[in-house]
Amino acid sequence: MSVLVLVVDDEPDVEALFRQQFRRDLRAQRFMMEFAISAKDALTRIADTREQLLILILSDINMPGMTGLEMLPKVKQIRPDVPVIMITAYGDPETRRKALAEGASGLLTKPIDFSALREEIDTRLAQSS
Repeated sequence: MSVLVLVVDDEPDVEALFRQQFRRDLRAQRFMMEFAISAKDALTRIADTREQLLILILSDINMPGMTGLEMLPKVKQIRPDVPVIMITAYGDPETRRKALAEGASGLLTKPIDFSALREEIDTRLAQSS
């Protein structure tokens, strides 16, 4: 069974950035990384991940339509077992409080610290095996 990390962000350059940062892991097939361009797209993908072991969801907060914070309780209804880390350009205390209150496992601020994110993914991989 393949291990999956889902990244939710409406900005098209995010996929290229994540693929570049994790290219060795992806090439070595340590995990797969899929991308959703909206909260609606993400919810559909999350519901359809039965063939894969979804270990982590990374979601931008500010997206058109449904925001990441609005999506979070819906994700927790579908997959309460999957940790969700919110990503924001605004790491203020109120945003952090809202994200954690809605069930987020953590909050990353942009620009993303990819070494910290890699440690988080490594932890999730170890827990899933």
